Amino acid sequence: MELTIGLLIPFLGTALGSGMVYFLKDQLSSRLEKLLNGFASGVMVAAAVWSLMIPSIEMAESQGTIGWLPAAVGFLLGMGFLLVLDEAVPHLHFLKTNEPEGPHSELKRTTMMVFAVTLHNIPEGMAVGVTFAAALSAGAGISMAAAWALALGIAIQNFPEGAIISMPLKSEGLSRHKSFLLGVISGAVEPLGAVLTILLTRQILPLMPYFLSFAAGAMIYVVVEELIPESQEGAHSNIATIGVAFGFVLMMILDVALG
Repeated sequence: MELTIGLLIPFLGTALGSGMVYFLKDQLSSRLEKLLNGFASGVMVAAAVWSLMIPSIEMAESQGTIGWLPAAVGFLLGMGFLLVLDEAVPHLHFLKTNEPEGPHSELKRTTMMVFAVTLHNIPEGMAVGVTFAAALSAGAGISMAAAWALALGIAIQNFPEGAIISMPLKSEGLSRHKSFLLGVISGAVEPLGAVLTILLTRQILPLMPYFLSFAAGAMIYVVVEELIPESQEGAHSNIATIGVAFGFVLMMILDVALG
C-alpha cells in the first residue's frame, strides 16, 4: 500500500494542477508561466543531482565499481533516450513555438500539446520508479524516506505543470472537462513508467546505478531542451530564474531532510 501511494503521488500532483481549469477563468499570465516553468526546472535539476546521480555514484562504489562510470554512461543514455523520443514523437510546445516538433503529422494541435507534456512526464515516472525499486532492495543504499522525498518533490512541481497544460487546452477551444481529462491523461504515464521501471530494475539489481543516472539524464534533457528555453523567452526572464532558485532549494531540502 505504501508503495502504491508513493507511485501515485506525482500523478496526483498533475491531476490537481489540471483541475485548476475549473477555477481559473483565463489563460495563465506570462509571468506566472515563467515562474512555474522555472520552479519545475529547479526541482528537476536538484532531484537529478541529489536523488539520482549521487546515489548512483555511491551505489556503484559500494559494488566495487568505478563510481563515475555508471553515472556517466547512464546519464548520457538517458539524454539520448529522450532525444530519440523528441525526434520520433510529433508534439507541440505551445509556450515555446506554434511550430510542431518531431515528424510531420496530421494530428490535432491539442493532441500534440498533450504529447509534449507526456514526454516531460516519462523521465519523472522513471525516476520515481527506480528510487522506490532501490529503496525496496537490500544494500541499495537508498531509504524509503528518500524515495518519498523524490515523489513529493515531483508532485509539487507537477501541480503547476498540470495547470500549464490544461489552461492552454481550454484556450484552444476545448471544454473545461476535456481539458482536465487530457491533462490527467498526460500524467498517467508517470505511475505506468514507475511500475515498469520497478519491475525491470528489481530483476537486474547490479545495473541499478545505471538506471538511476539514466533517469537523471532524461530529466536534465527535459530541463535543458524545453523548460529553461520556454521560461527564458521574451521579457521578465528573471522571474523564471527566481523560480529555478526556489525549486532547486525546495527539492534539495526535501531530499536532505527526509532522505
